[in-house]
Amino acid sequence: MKFIGYMFTVATSLILVATGQVPVANAQESAVDEVITVGTLIKRQPQADRPSPVTILGEAEIGVTGAKSIADLTQTLTINTGTENHPDAFTQNLTTGTSNINLRGLGVQSTLVLLNGRRQVLTAALTNNGSQFVDTASLVPLIAVENLEILKDGASATYGSDAVAGVVNFMTYDDYDGVKINANYQTVDGFDSDEYMLQAMVGRNFDRGNIMGAISYTDRSPLTTGEKRLSRIQDDTSRLGNPGAFFAITDGRLQGRPLIDPGCESVGGIPEVLAPGSALGIPLDIGFCGFDFGEYYNLIAEEERLTGLLQVGYDVSDNVSWTAGFTYADNEAIRGNSPTFPFLQTAVVRPDHPDYDPVLAVLAPNGAVFFGRAIGNGGDVSPNLTTSETWRFSTQLEGTFGGGHDWRLSFTTGQNNYVVRTQDTVTSRFRCALSGTCADNGGPGGFYNPFSSSFRDAPNSPEILDYIIGTQTRDTTSTLYVVEAVISRQFGEGIAAAVGGQFRSEEYDAKFDEISNRDDFGFLIGEQDFDGDQDIIALFAEMIVPLGDRLEAQAALRFEDYGAIGNTIDPKVAILYQPTDTWSLRGSLSTSFRSPTVYQKNGQATVLEQVTDPVIPGTPAFVAGRTTGSADLTPEESTALNLGTTFDSGNGLEINVDYFNFDFQNVIIAENTQAVINAFPQDPDRVVRAGDPMTGTIVRVNKKYVNASSVKTSGVDFDVRYGLETEFGRLVPFVGGTYVLSYDLNDPQAGEVDGAGNRNFENFGTSVPELRLNAGFAWRHGAHEVNAFARHISGYDDDQEVMGEEDGRKVDAHTTFDAQYRLAVGQFIGGLEEGVALTAGVINATDEDPPQVFTNGGF
Repeated sequence: MKFIGYMFTVATSLILVATGQVPVANAQESAVDEVITVGTLIKRQPQADRPSPVTILGEAEIGVTGAKSIADLTQTLTINTGTENHPDAFTQNLTTGTSNINLRGLGVQSTLVLLNGRRQVLTAALTNNGSQFVDTASLVPLIAVENLEILKDGASATYGSDAVAGVVNFMTYDDYDGVKINANYQTVDGFDSDEYMLQAMVGRNFDRGNIMGAISYTDRSPLTTGEKRLSRIQDDTSRLGNPGAFFAITDGRLQGRPLIDPGCESVGGIPEVLAPGSALGIPLDIGFCGFDFGEYYNLIAEEERLTGLLQVGYDVSDNVSWTAGFTYADNEAIRGNSPTFPFLQTAVVRPDHPDYDPVLAVLAPNGAVFFGRAIGNGGDVSPNLTTSETWRFSTQLEGTFGGGHDWRLSFTTGQNNYVVRTQDTVTSRFRCALSGTCADNGGPGGFYNPFSSSFRDAPNSPEILDYIIGTQTRDTTSTLYVVEAVISRQFGEGIAAAVGGQFRSEEYDAKFDEISNRDDFGFLIGEQDFDGDQDIIALFAEMIVPLGDRLEAQAALRFEDYGAIGNTIDPKVAILYQPTDTWSLRGSLSTSFRSPTVYQKNGQATVLEQVTDPVIPGTPAFVAGRTTGSADLTPEESTALNLGTTFDSGNGLEINVDYFNFDFQNVIIAENTQAVINAFPQDPDRVVRAGDPMTGTIVRVNKKYVNASSVKTSGVDFDVRYGLETEFGRLVPFVGGTYVLSYDLNDPQAGEVDGAGNRNFENFGTSVPELRLNAGFAWRHGAHEVNAFARHISGYDDDQEVMGEEDGRKVDAHTTFDAQYRLAVGQFIGGLEEGVALTAGVINATDEDPPQVFTNGGF
């Protein structure tokens, strides 16, 4: 599991509110208006108890977390595990600058994220396993979010595909009148990494409607692993360095034993001696010249982001209203890579090379194959640049007719363009530079020197180095169109029903540079341009029926047709029983589904991954994992059960407990790279090795998307809080968390896996600590407010094989403490608006480092 909140950070912010927020009269009126909340299509008066498990965080709850962005907010949720929100080159290679939500650890693609109850376009960025998701960093400025609604059971019967683990709905203000400004500064104690954020919201009510705009700007400076390193050198050592190693050529064939460059250690390489030359009677040791790449990456990426929202609402008549909203987000993020990646193709050095090492010439008189990288020790950081531009437009007409009928018609469209630029060695250019023939094709003259003498008296020319390094450009675009119509009716006696239909179109387009198109990169290899689309037609219905004064039933059914993929029918039944005014019981049973994305059917991706090789036990390797799409994929299917209870004493004590159980079948996965290696270590079609195809070093693993897995998970959510009124103010202590009882996986290569309390490195699952816990208190008195949190994640087993370490290692538990103080200075300083406040806080106040994990990056 990856942690990034290990640093002691100090944050201060200034919040200015002019003209108040929502006027009191409006707030009182909205309390009795019928509204649509997450989990239903039917307008109803708000109620505390619902048949399905729902958590709602309002403006006050969001504010006390100290969150400045949606990612800050959602990563504190104990039901959210396995998110990919940080610039980790090893597990989140193509998603820098994005954030996402992963309810129940069922995958970032299995949580449906909505904005004001309607869909958002999936990002064109891809996780390492090829999944798309909603980029919450590009969704909307957090200052504009009035409520965050979380439905914690399956909801495909209501919302369709992707609502397997639940739904997260961000609701923006719809009648804000005033001005609100939030200026925030945050710094990492002891380092030159800081963040500036400015957010503003302006709203105005007029005769028949409201207009509101919000904007957020973030400027974040980086924190590199060179400044704050968490890993051990052996965790970040590649066998392919510069200086490197050489396979001698005999009779036109490679000898299977690499020879270490004789100057390896003297210029900073890390010799890995498999057999000393002295024991074999030869002048060179057998083995590799390793490279420590651990100081070239980022814990925090350099980032600049602009996010905006403009929305308008207008009452066309007494019975018809119109709303429209436009969001825009532009982000640029830079993180580091090693100076160059390992060169995984054959690179022959002829014996007539002018810098051919004289000692190597004794053992390889016919030439040798270089095993390393173009630039290693002493090289500069290679920047990985990502840019993301997202826009979304949504409009809706809604009204009433015929005494009790409600109708609404909506249209939503959006697009994300995500571009990744990564430097890598160009195979054809590297080969011609080794042979001194690049000038024949318009390149520079001279030779590339792959030997350690390049660090001393025979350096490589800048022209040669510039020529052999190219930039891979992944220019990807994801587009969404949705048209939806719903009619609902209140029949009296609490009975209500809704029916509707939806048309949804999803498109994905990927374009790559010319070098990638011809598979000419030495490590990244390449990709082919592709595009695809799919259209979905849905029909759905929902009904709410009281079965007595204290018993209510809710039922929903949805049909979706995917054309050639097939169709699905998914029902949901939920019950709410209130035996007393203070106690309620709820239960729900549903089926859900997630269709394969356009990318999973048509795409191809190559990413960097760390693995271990069972043929050479305990030895880590850094390899290319190439995954290819499949047109034969079918939708994933899930059955969800939830049983819960709420007790509200009416005098401050509130208890919520829910048991959840998900049976997720036919899961679409990119085969786990380590699992493929373990299952097919000497299959050259799946595991490609340098030199000897049976025993050589792994350079690439070929994988595919399959419907071959299942996840069964169960657990308990709990939340207890007690509000106390004292002479020193209001005090609310609380404790809440999620305990995972089971997380059972069926992996196509790893087989049956008990994944609860496991890192799940060697299967397709995510890291699943058994317990995630938040505890603390909120205190308010007059102009003063204090909120304190203890956040705990339990330890879990580490299943990654690591050389020199025993099996059964544990990733230690992790506990951090956050605190925030808010002073409403406007209450007692003359001339200031009442809403002006100053906030200061600390994150990870005790400066806890993340638990040590013996892997790339060390966390």
